[in-house]
Amino acid sequence: MKKLKRMGETGWIRIKYALQNEEGISVIELILVLVVIIGLVIIFKSQLTSLVESIFEKITSESSGI
Repeated sequence: MKKLKRMGETGWIRIKYALQNEEGISVIELILVLVVIIGLVIIFKSQLTSLVESIFEKITSESSGI
């Protein structure tokens, strides 16, 4: 196994340069992220619905005790 080198000053300069030159999210990346999120919501719709209903039932039952 190779020995891991400690990140020196040049490593931090590279990270700083990479962060400063970030151009942001392109339209295609944004659309792909939205498609994945919508797909996950469609796939797990019943589980998400039951989870949200149970959360609201718990909130309602515990708020009546206040």
